[in-house]
Amino acid sequence: MTRGSDIEDRLIDFAVRVINMVERLPQTHSASQHIKRQLIRSATAPAPNYGEARGAESAKDFVHKLKIALKELNESRIWLKIIIRADLMRAELLADLLDECDQLCRILSASIHTAKKNS
Repeated sequence: MTRGSDIEDRLIDFAVRVINMVERLPQTHSASQHIKRQLIRSATAPAPNYGEARGAESAKDFVHKLKIALKELNESRIWLKIIIRADLMRAELLADLLDECDQLCRILSASIHTAKKNS
């Protein structure tokens, strides 16, 4: 398996973990539905965008698609922090998910930097 496939798998796993976590958020909180929709949208977008980047037609297209994936991960991180600060879920339950999000952000940032440098 190539490194690109490993990253894609991690992005898919991140999306699945978020989907599963969102199902455990309280149903009665008025903001929960909005947060759930936004988080699911942002957390499931990076994997397909990364897949698109891997098939990019140019270096510029590759960087552009990676930047979109990174923006979605950054948005996901913010939604996860909102969940914690709104006391919808305990921080300890989201620590691993936030850590994975941060790691994925660093990986994509490094890939963008490398691609820009090499083009």
